[in-house]
Amino acid sequence: MHCDVSWQRFKQFPRLMWIFLFGSFITRGSYYMVWPFLAVILYEKFALSATEVGMVLSSAAIISVFTSFVGSSLSDRIGRHKLMYLTGILYIISFSLLAEANSVEGYVVVMTLCSMATSLWRPLTSAAIGDIIADPKTRELAMQSLYFIVNVGCAVGPMLGVWLGLTGKQSSFYLTAVAFAVLLALLYWGFNHQTRQDVALAAGASSNDNLSDATSGTESDGASGSVNDMTSDGVNRGVNGLLSDTEASTKKAAVVSRKQIVAILLQDKLLQCLIFANILCMFIYAQMDSSLIQYLTRAGAPDLLTLISGMIFTNAMVIISTQFLLLKLMARFPLVKRIQIGLLLLICSQIWLAFNPLDLFWGWIGAIVVMSVAETILFPTMNVHIDRLAPDHLRGAYFGAASFYDLGFALAPLGGGIILDHFGGQWLFLTGAALSVLVIYLYSILDRLPRPDFSMFKAD
Repeated sequence: MHCDVSWQRFKQFPRLMWIFLFGSFITRGSYYMVWPFLAVILYEKFALSATEVGMVLSSAAIISVFTSFVGSSLSDRIGRHKLMYLTGILYIISFSLLAEANSVEGYVVVMTLCSMATSLWRPLTSAAIGDIIADPKTRELAMQSLYFIVNVGCAVGPMLGVWLGLTGKQSSFYLTAVAFAVLLALLYWGFNHQTRQDVALAAGASSNDNLSDATSGTESDGASGSVNDMTSDGVNRGVNGLLSDTEASTKKAAVVSRKQIVAILLQDKLLQCLIFANILCMFIYAQMDSSLIQYLTRAGAPDLLTLISGMIFTNAMVIISTQFLLLKLMARFPLVKRIQIGLLLLICSQIWLAFNPLDLFWGWIGAIVVMSVAETILFPTMNVHIDRLAPDHLRGAYFGAASFYDLGFALAPLGGGIILDHFGGQWLFLTGAALSVLVIYLYSILDRLPRPDFSMFKAD
């Protein structure tokens, strides 16, 4: 099964999907106007060391990982849209507070809230896409599109911030809060439109059932029952998490219990191996944002600021310019094969970084190009992989479990710092290459690992 990149596929996106895309662009763009410069703000205001700043960011990230798993599992029970509203409100509150924070303790608390909101939002969005788009190929294109638009926001946000004179200013966090307020208003409109559309589809199906029952002499009560069946089963794919409060309360009795969810996840050895492999993968990638910059700074690389800015810009532009081309080229390969190809490119980039001369500017840029191509193949494909593994009624729980990938990002500054202090930069990247080989092996054994018998877990 592969993704079909065509205008006809894009035209199959429901209105709510376009809202997700627009919302991701404005929120990520405003977010990256200032968040990457948070370390600078903390240093200038409180003279914190790099280690202290890293501890603040890592602790917030680790807490958010576990919050994401619990919250995303709840989304299968209380409805995706309710939890998205609550998460959006948490975003607005936390970023507004971050714009006014004036103590280290205040930053620690508010940054943790921001990280929690971010870690909740991403799996909720991915799971909601699976709810509203039934066709697997269209759904894969939707997830690829979401990843693309997020990177557009990441590239445009900092540049727009520089042009407007807002980059690095603490008050710019208000822009992110406003962007999420706009997104919540659009989501309210989109959820209502999606619900009306699904109810209309159910009504049309029930009319056909009524006509058939009338012809065969079936009583009206039987027809009414078929309407209820259509609402709870046939339309569930498109409405899961998007129903009104009344409909959602009716659905609560038809979901798998929390105890059963935990039992399923514990029995799914394939999922556990996949999570471990992707934690390692994220650990490798996160070195570009933390340890690589630390290494270049300590080693005294020439034109350091220009080099760092060039690497960030190159990363975003490679992703934006190659994603859909690579998607079309990779369409004939199975998902796991695509991931393994990306991992081979990741190994090449790590070896290049390990042996690149310190003063060879374009050598660093070239290694980032290869690493970015690998990222373009890997990251969106990981989400699609989870989507294919997840049963419909456990989509939120599976995407929540996948949020444990972020442990790799959270632990990267600490792990990379230890390697840098004790072994040096070359060993940091050679370790990344070795871990990439391990990830390739883990992916090669996935199909041999046992999965639960989902038919054994009945809805309560």
